[in-house]
Amino acid sequence: MEGEIFVITAPSGTGKTTLLKSLLAGDSRLQFSISYTTRPPRRGEVHGKDYFFVTPGEFDGLKARGALVEWVEQFGYAYGTSRDWVKETLARGVDLVFDLDPRGARAIKEDFPHATLIFILPPHRRALEERLQGRGDLSPEEMARRLRQGREELEEVHWYDFLVVNDHLKEALKELRAIVTAARCRASRRWPPLAPRFLGD
Repeated sequence: MEGEIFVITAPSGTGKTTLLKSLLAGDSRLQFSISYTTRPPRRGEVHGKDYFFVTPGEFDGLKARGALVEWVEQFGYAYGTSRDWVKETLARGVDLVFDLDPRGARAIKEDFPHATLIFILPPHRRALEERLQGRGDLSPEEMARRLRQGREELEEVHWYDFLVVNDHLKEALKELRAIVTAARCRASRRWPPLAPRFLGD
């Protein structure tokens, strides 16, 4: 059976990274999506495992050919997802997890309507500020930028499929796992390969 797509969106400071690591570690069918990027590899990063590292010219070529289902520029580098790579990975029965902003989530949903979109929230707005301040490595300008971006992302919550509030990590993780299980059990996805067992001669 073809794999599922799970798109996760969360404002900075929600604990998304911790949740995703736990979700992926506990489910062998899940794989984090591998993006193309123009960013140079960091120590220990492997081409084809962490990212597909390409030159700016190669990335522009992918965009021009319409090969990217979504892309974004951040901190002077470009990141994007290959449409063909997603299709090939899903065809192998792998479930893909994406970490995207609302714009990227919309792009994935347009190309892959069966994708499950999940928005993760902290327990309240103040928690975002407290968690970002607790990092201690953000300048006032970067803090303001992330909070502004977070408020903009919150305006997009209403069109997501599921909402998880990360008040307690274990409970939020339980809800994420439940969403994954529910998506895998949708009749529209599960019945086609099962139908011949019941309706065949």
